[in-house]
Amino acid sequence: MKDILDFILTFSSILWEAMPFIILGAVVAGILEEFLPQQAITKYLPKSVVPAVMIGAVIGLVFPMCECGILVVMRRLLRKGLPLSCCVAYMLAGPIINPVVMFSTGVAFWPHKIGPEVLGLRVGLGFVVAVVTGLVVQGLWVKHGRALLNPVALPPESKLSLPVTDAPAPRKPLSKRLGNISATAVHDFVDITVFLILGAVLAAVAKLYITQDQIQYLSREQPFLAIPAMMGLAVLMCLCSEADAFVAASFTNMHISAKTAFLVLGPMLDLKLLLMYTRVFRPRLIGVIVTCVVLQVLAYCYAVHLVYQMNGWTGLPPSS
Repeated sequence: MKDILDFILTFSSILWEAMPFIILGAVVAGILEEFLPQQAITKYLPKSVVPAVMIGAVIGLVFPMCECGILVVMRRLLRKGLPLSCCVAYMLAGPIINPVVMFSTGVAFWPHKIGPEVLGLRVGLGFVVAVVTGLVVQGLWVKHGRALLNPVALPPESKLSLPVTDAPAPRKPLSKRLGNISATAVHDFVDITVFLILGAVLAAVAKLYITQDQIQYLSREQPFLAIPAMMGLAVLMCLCSEADAFVAASFTNMHISAKTAFLVLGPMLDLKLLLMYTRVFRPRLIGVIVTCVVLQVLAYCYAVHLVYQMNGWTGLPPSS
């Protein structure tokens, strides 16, 4: 009976935590679809791939969304002509590099006196992972093109990197525009929420068998296994990026490298996101994104751990 109650509690908390952001993302997507001109997406974007992808990784400063709602916004930007590589960079980095999440991360770790360290590592590694993955996706796009995307995410033009120069459309009345926004928002909300529910179910089942005590014990006894363990926990817990820092901060005896792995990977990849990706990307592209993200987070966080060891830093809060 207790397991059933725990499952219901976990499932409902994930669902209701994500729901406001799904709704917000759907509304923002509807507004973008109706009011954002096709040409505006690529008009000011650099022609060179690397700067364009780097800009994509910091679009979250302009469109601050957590990972729960960013996918529907990203899909609309994709359909408006933003290059796939930039969209992927925004999708991965946006839930980390935005004012709300950066503020919450600093607040969560400030009492532990490692707030600036954790915030710097999270933002820096999140940016690097997103940019590198975006560049890999760009190479894949050159090779496979539109075959990487599901029909619902395909833009009308033949190339994602080129602007559209259609003649100006006649001005529509406000009532018509509001109707279009509502229709788009409802369509995206229903489309994504189905996969959110499936992801919440899987996460709730997984959390029945994994406890924080087990993870902290692993961190003390096998510190190099703590990084992949925290990555796995981030995938299973499906936390919102605006709240996950408080969970990571609760692991007081865990090395900062493992906490960073949890904070960087979680907003980029968890069970609900993996299912939601299937509404936008083909399996080939999902596999590439998952592989790039996981390998990079693992390698970078191991490097952070080694740097701390070489310099004799504990990687733990001073108070501990």
